[in-house]
Amino acid sequence: MTTHNKQRPPQHQNETPGREYEMAPRPTTEDLEYQGSGKLKDKVALITGGDSGIGRAIAIAYAKEGADVAIVYLNEHGDAIETENQVQQEGKRCLRIAGDIKDEQFCKNVVQQVVDELGRLDVVVNNAGEHFPQESIADISLEQLDSTFRTNVYSMFFFVKAALPHLQEGSTIINTTSVTAYRGSSGLLDYSASKGAIVSFTRSLAKNLADQKIRVNGVAPGPVWTPLIPSSYPPERVEHFGDKVALNRAGQPAEIAPSYVFLASKDSAYMTGQVLHPNGGEMINT
Repeated sequence: MTTHNKQRPPQHQNETPGREYEMAPRPTTEDLEYQGSGKLKDKVALITGGDSGIGRAIAIAYAKEGADVAIVYLNEHGDAIETENQVQQEGKRCLRIAGDIKDEQFCKNVVQQVVDELGRLDVVVNNAGEHFPQESIADISLEQLDSTFRTNVYSMFFFVKAALPHLQEGSTIINTTSVTAYRGSSGLLDYSASKGAIVSFTRSLAKNLADQKIRVNGVAPGPVWTPLIPSSYPPERVEHFGDKVALNRAGQPAEIAPSYVFLASKDSAYMTGQVLHPNGGEMINT
């Protein structure tokens, strides 16, 4: 039987995207016991939503594994600088790029800047996303629907199109979907639909790029303690966020990042078109 325990202090942020430095407690984005082994030595990775949460955890883990990283974010400069500092502490370069990934030209410019300044591109992590809970489909405006799909889905097309000329055999693309793509969510209709589209996009792109030996996989996190949560939900829901899964708690970004390391490295050389499910024990039909 699931028990509902207070997970953290009730809190809410009025601005979206949320700010990690305002969260209490702060998410765990670095596993201090994690020891890199050169799995991504001399690689360059582009990570959208890399300023905080899962994106920050991926950036730190990739740096520990030997990669230089570029993080793309909207306007959360304080969080992004903190991510940059943590990557640099691992002795790797971190390129910060702020802007709106709903704009295709911006995405093209990002890829060119990464190649120009970091010299190459090997791993594309399409991780940025947004959601705006609504109780009824009648409450989802055209503007919200368009924003959700342009941020969560269109941006992936934009970045992959721009990156492909620079990717080589052995390069990898990793897309962040969600457990909601598999079990649905009554209060996140447009978000869940966008995440379902990402699953199909991942599977189809994997087939499309197989002959080029570029692998495409995805990660479908369950409830994870990131800035998206306090900026999306009322305090009373934030207080208990994540307590309905089998492990009875929200995950930490540092617990999700190893899935992205695995999919970016040769450890997953025989995997493409697949989705990993770090979700706290939700049993879903994959």
